[in-house]
This record gives sequence, C-alpha cells and structure tokens, in this order.
Amino acid sequence: MRRSEQRILTTHTGSLPRPLALTRLYARRARGEAVDPGELASAGRAAMQDIIAKQVECGVDIGNNGEQQRDSFLFYIRDRLSGLGGSWQRRQRADVERYPIFQKESYEASLRQESVDDIRGLPKAIGDIAYPDDRDVKAECTDFRAALDAAGDPFVEPFLTAPSPGMVSAIVKNEHYPTEEAFLAALGSALRVEYKAIVDAGFLLQLDCPDLAREKHNTFADRPLADFIAFGNHVVDAINAAIHDIPRAKVRLHVCWGNYEGPHDLDVELPVIIPFLKRAKVGGFVLPFANPRHAHEYRYLQDLIEEDQVIVAGVIDSTTNFVEHPEVIAERLENVAETIGDPHRVMAGSDCGFETIAGRGRVAEDVVWAKFKSMAEGARLASSRLF
Repeated sequence: MRRSEQRILTTHTGSLPRPLALTRLYARRARGEAVDPGELASAGRAAMQDIIAKQVECGVDIGNNGEQQRDSFLFYIRDRLSGLGGSWQRRQRADVERYPIFQKESYEASLRQESVDDIRGLPKAIGDIAYPDDRDVKAECTDFRAALDAAGDPFVEPFLTAPSPGMVSAIVKNEHYPTEEAFLAALGSALRVEYKAIVDAGFLLQLDCPDLAREKHNTFADRPLADFIAFGNHVVDAINAAIHDIPRAKVRLHVCWGNYEGPHDLDVELPVIIPFLKRAKVGGFVLPFANPRHAHEYRYLQDLIEEDQVIVAGVIDSTTNFVEHPEVIAERLENVAETIGDPHRVMAGSDCGFETIAGRGRVAEDVVWAKFKSMAEGARLASSRLF
C-alpha cells in the first residue's frame, strides 16, 4: 500500500455514480426482466472506462473501476457464489424504524427511484457455500487493467473492492450451517478466491466491511452488545483466514455505519469496535470522519492505527450535496495527522461510496465530482502545512 510520501494522497471508498442507462439495466434485471447479457457487459465496460477519466480529472491519486460492472458493492456476489437459494426480506435499520415519519418519507422516496432493491428478494444459504468459477472476477480485473493501460496507467495505485464475509452473511440468511462462526468461515473460504484474484492481478484489495459497525443497529439491533462483539471477532477471524498468505500491505479495510442519510443515533461508537478491528491483519483502514455522527472519532485513531498501517480518512460526506470547503478538508486531515503523529500514513478519502447500490446514490453526479475536486485542493492545502 502506497504512503503519502511527499504529499497527502487522495482516494475514495469505491462506488461511483453509474450512467442512468446502465442503472436501468441493473434495475430491470433485479426485477426479473429479460436483459441482454452482452448489452449489460458492454455498458458496464464503457462506464468503467469513462469513470477512470473522471477520477483523474478530479485529482484522485488512488482510484478504481467505480464498481460500474456490478449492480452494487455487495449484491453482485450472489451471481458468483453457489449454495444459495430461496428468498427472504431483510429488516430495516433500527434507527430508521424509531422515526416513523422519516421511515415513511424515505420509503416513498425509494419507490420513485429506478434502482436495485436492498431489502427484498435476498438469498438464503441452503447448501455448502463455494466460489466455483473465478471467470467473472478475472474478467473484471482484465477489463480494468486494459482500461488503465489505455489511459496511460494514471493512478499512483489502483484498487478493487470485495465484500467481507460478515457483510455477505447480512444479506444471505443462513439455513444450512450449524453456527454463525461456521457460516462466516465458509463464506471467508469462498470469498478468498475473489480476494486472491484481485491481488494476483496487481491491484490493492479493499475489503468492504460495513458489517463491523452497522450490523449492530440492524441484524443485532435486538440482541446484546456482547453478541455483536462476538460476531465482529468471528468476521475478523474469517477475514484473517481468507487473506492469510496475502501481504497485509496489499489489503485495506473499510468500515462504516451504513451509507444512508438517517438518524444514526443507534450507531455503535468506534472505541467499542476497535478491539476486534485491531486484530485484522491488514495494511490500513478506511473510516468515515466527515458525517456529523462520527466526525469526532478521529481522536481514537491512536488506539487503532499501528506504525506500519495507513489511515484513509473520510473527509467528504457521501450522503449530502454539500461541497466541503477545501479548508475544512485540510483541517480534518491535519487533525488526523496530528492524532497518529505521522502525515505520511494519512490519505484523504470519502466516507463511503457514492452509489453503493445502482440507483441509490444520494448525491448528484456533478456534485460528486465537485466534492472530489475540493478534496484534492484540501489535500494540497494540508500537504503545504504538514510536509
């Protein structure tokens, strides 16, 4: 994993706005309508090529494929795993449920969107989980490498994302394995195929692990905190087993409390989850510090970030259309650098992705790029004062 050797480098969390035509294809397929696979593949590749140029234009140093060839940061994995079947409906977030007016307005707004559903029609684990065919992930890596080569290899370091075993367990209901621990271990073993393919292709692997924070107010909303802590430790065990022979410097881990504008007043606090986060054998973390609920928690980074690890600090919010001032971004980066005591191990990033599910982006596309430009300018300001 690259460090900010001479200036604060910029990156983001992964998902970027998809073209409307591509989003409609994903939404139609999710509803069970017939979609030409060739048309979808072609549209995804074209969007991926375009998104590279946009990142470069906005000053992103460590970029990716924008997840354009997936219908979300997570749901695409259903097409790559075996042992799935049936369907179920995931519960709503507990913080949203306790505000019925907000819940009603949010639901009605979602009905007006052409998007992939994130609550209904989710699969169950009904047999042994496996990742039987790596052609899709290898094709994604090949497409990304070809697009990078055509663009002159513009990034300081390219990365690709993949979901954690815990996040997959949140959308796949276990009806096969005897224990949660066994289920997570099986998911980790299967996902290792994807993790290794990304690293073997020469890319930095970002593990998307919102489960390690957000599942406290979702899956574990009505259960004791101790149960959630045990879940977090089991997820980290599964991750460590899956990446046991991948150099830790090739892996960064993203944690968040859910990429949605909502109350978030039931979020578990960062110090509570640091003990199991510290056990993850990764080269760094990607954490949100721009949103109003967690902006203060950079103070706890000295308890999490080791001397050989990097922190990608979320300095732009992925759920609002405010364009953060460069001085605000610079101040946030300087606070993080002071907390861990080394600006070389600090990068600027977004709190989360800007369209983690196709059609569910909350920030207008032109505002997204304005935020990235402001982030690059804020990183330059911070660098001028830190280096």
